[in-house]
Amino acid sequence: MAETMIRFGILGCADIARKVSRSITLAPNATLYAVGSRSLEKAERFAAANGFPPSAKVYGSYEAVLDDPDVDAVYVPLPTSLHLKWAVLAAEKKKHLLLEKPVALNVPEFDRILEACETNGVQFMDGTMWMHHPRTAKMRELLSDPQRFGRLKSVQACFSFFADSDFLENDIRSKPDLDALGALGDTGWYCIRAILFAVDYELPKSVKALPGTVFNKAGVITTTGASLLWEDGKVASFNCSFEANLTMTITAVGTKGTLQVNDFVIPYKEDTATFTAGIESWFNDLVTAWKQVPSEHVVTTDLPQDALMVKEFSGLVADIKRNGSKPEQKWPILSRKTQLVLDAVKTSMDRGLEIVEVQWD
Repeated sequence: MAETMIRFGILGCADIARKVSRSITLAPNATLYAVGSRSLEKAERFAAANGFPPSAKVYGSYEAVLDDPDVDAVYVPLPTSLHLKWAVLAAEKKKHLLLEKPVALNVPEFDRILEACETNGVQFMDGTMWMHHPRTAKMRELLSDPQRFGRLKSVQACFSFFADSDFLENDIRSKPDLDALGALGDTGWYCIRAILFAVDYELPKSVKALPGTVFNKAGVITTTGASLLWEDGKVASFNCSFEANLTMTITAVGTKGTLQVNDFVIPYKEDTATFTAGIESWFNDLVTAWKQVPSEHVVTTDLPQDALMVKEFSGLVADIKRNGSKPEQKWPILSRKTQLVLDAVKTSMDRGLEIVEVQWD
């Protein structure tokens, strides 16, 4: 049976949409069909510069993309403050939804998006690309192995990059009316998802923002961190920043093993990614060296992780279109758990570093 090609519309011409346009082109079951911007000229330039086929529709509004009956799914890379309006409208127009992270400004907003998706039978997925790399599945195998890894005890995650003064003043992620969560919503989202991944998505009992949060002149977070605690004693912490050198690390420590990855958000290379596993590590007799150096595990992929994300999303959409299947609930659940923890960190920060309980309801 020929693969069902999912026709994508893109709302807006954000920088990340350039990357996802290529992802849609690379995915074997997706095609660039439409793009809309508040400026028709901007949309035309974007389409011409990003590999849209000559037959693609170019619109001077977001509404026109949603009103196009041939658009199956939309990718929404708009500022977070606009997610609620446009994600709900997309769902109401029966467009399957690939939404950039953070998915909303808070859980109540996100629940309204999910309600619209559920009511209209559309698939939801957020744009956390590293979840779709085959390395992620291999890391799960290690973390789930009681003989090699044992019981998880602690997780540390970090995602930072050094932004210049123009970014800190003018980028969308630095403006309170567009992306009020700043670094917490951008780089912090990845750290929280990494921690949840390591604990197999068990929500923590509580979180506490760490001292030292930094804000830009407009009051948007540029550096922050938090600690997380689970009922059984597991602990985790993360740091995220727009003001430190590019770092993308996860360290998960178990009773028998340690997993470390140094490029979890964006691998050093598109076709190859690695992680290290230290199993029952110990010193030599004189404690001058390790008996066994952690082993490096190499995972290759034919498609980059962003294209794999589009491929997986498009496969789910095709299954709904072709077979009348119900939308896959895994992805909205993971998004909601990530947003729940993010909200708790923000609440702790706003309450002077109080410990905040995390609850699903």
